Amino acid sequence: MSELAIDLARIQFAFTVSFHIIFPAFSIGLASYIMVLEALHLKTRDHKYLELSKYWTKIFAVAFGMGVVSGIVMSYQFGTNWGVFSDKTGPVLGPLMGYEVLTAFFLEAGFLGIMLFGRSRVGEKLHFFAVAVVAGGTLLSATWILAVNSWMQTPAGFEIDEMGRFIVTDWFEVVFNPSFPYRLVHMVLAAYLTTAFVVGGVGAYHLLKAPHNSLAKVSLSMAMWMAAIVTPLQIVAGDVHGLNTLEHQPVKVAAMEGHFETQRGAPLILFGIPNEETEMVDYKIEIPKLGSIILTHDINGEIKGLDSVPKEERPPVAIVFWSFRIMVGIGFLMLFIGVASLWLRKRKALYETPWFLKLCLLSSPLGFVAILAGWVTTEVGRQPYTVYGYLTTAQSVSPIDAPAVGASLAAFVVVYFLIFGAGIFYILRLMKKSPTKYEEDFDGRIITRLSPVEASTLASSHPLKPAPTSGKG
Repeated sequence: MSELAIDLARIQFAFTVSFHIIFPAFSIGLASYIMVLEALHLKTRDHKYLELSKYWTKIFAVAFGMGVVSGIVMSYQFGTNWGVFSDKTGPVLGPLMGYEVLTAFFLEAGFLGIMLFGRSRVGEKLHFFAVAVVAGGTLLSATWILAVNSWMQTPAGFEIDEMGRFIVTDWFEVVFNPSFPYRLVHMVLAAYLTTAFVVGGVGAYHLLKAPHNSLAKVSLSMAMWMAAIVTPLQIVAGDVHGLNTLEHQPVKVAAMEGHFETQRGAPLILFGIPNEETEMVDYKIEIPKLGSIILTHDINGEIKGLDSVPKEERPPVAIVFWSFRIMVGIGFLMLFIGVASLWLRKRKALYETPWFLKLCLLSSPLGFVAILAGWVTTEVGRQPYTVYGYLTTAQSVSPIDAPAVGASLAAFVVVYFLIFGAGIFYILRLMKKSPTKYEEDFDGRIITRLSPVEASTLASSHPLKPAPTSGKG
């Protein structure tokens, strides 16, 4: 098979998974957020939480549907473009993906109908139970999928038979492979932060339009608590995950950090342009010794460079180098926003500070960008392997000609931008609508905001009566 066909197959899978991953990540966080809103309503009987739950449930339904559809397409690619990979890893990955469908997707789908349409048909406690099950199902689904991906990164619990297939010897080691716990925590926290910044951005948007929108204040407040608490946890989780990657995939870390040479007391390269021909980072800005301190907790700790493996076993350095910095940069920007929210909250100016509201609005898509950058770092950094250290990408591809792969890739691009572009546009329209018809004015009174149709209906049901007369001239 030609190099062009392999590259096109990789681009096709990268394109489809990039579209897919943003929807499950959003669904994971949003389902848990809706569950919290339902729980708060049951506990406090505050109607604001119920209204917000109804508002975000509509958006969740659309995002969940697009996640399901985009995921189905990816499954077919294993058979069309990656048939050899499917054949060799099927005994390991097939059951894991089957468990995901049986234990997670069926659970979500079974209770999704009650969550979306059963509020007026079942008791509120049963409805909350359905929401909790859907939220738990999204987390369980992520657990199985990340077990699959983690096994491909740090394979364990298997042996290879005479046909070159991976045969399971210990299912516990397969699922709980060396990188699985770190990857699971990192991804789930990323999903929560992604949702928090979307919710915060929507709340900020409506506060800029109507400063006394009480539900927008609740949305922004809850989102900023999440940003302030979870972002530091995510930074710590990312650091621990990086140390695990250094242990099991040192070449990936070398590409992330831009270290071409093995060295002690390695610097932390903040910015630069990796040059794979000269094996140097041009125009670099670095902090001496800090790389070794972060990765080994020793000022003179040894960091393996890309020179520790042959060139054909190295990942594309520039892509991994920059995607990693985009992810980390967004993480620290989120931390700044979380800390700023605490400062403004203490000054009782969280909802009345225009620059902060605009920053929250502009930052609402940052979580998706960070997730995509992290995925690129993880997957491109694993190259040239699909199963790290055992099965290369070139060995995994189906015997398909480049024109066939190119034609299907072009079709995917057109269809995805039409269908999912329309879906994203509809979600944005839903977010543009105010989460409530009721807002508080400056005196704390409730004012009603009615659509033209609602106003017409109200007028027809309560016609104006003429004022009574006294009967005197």
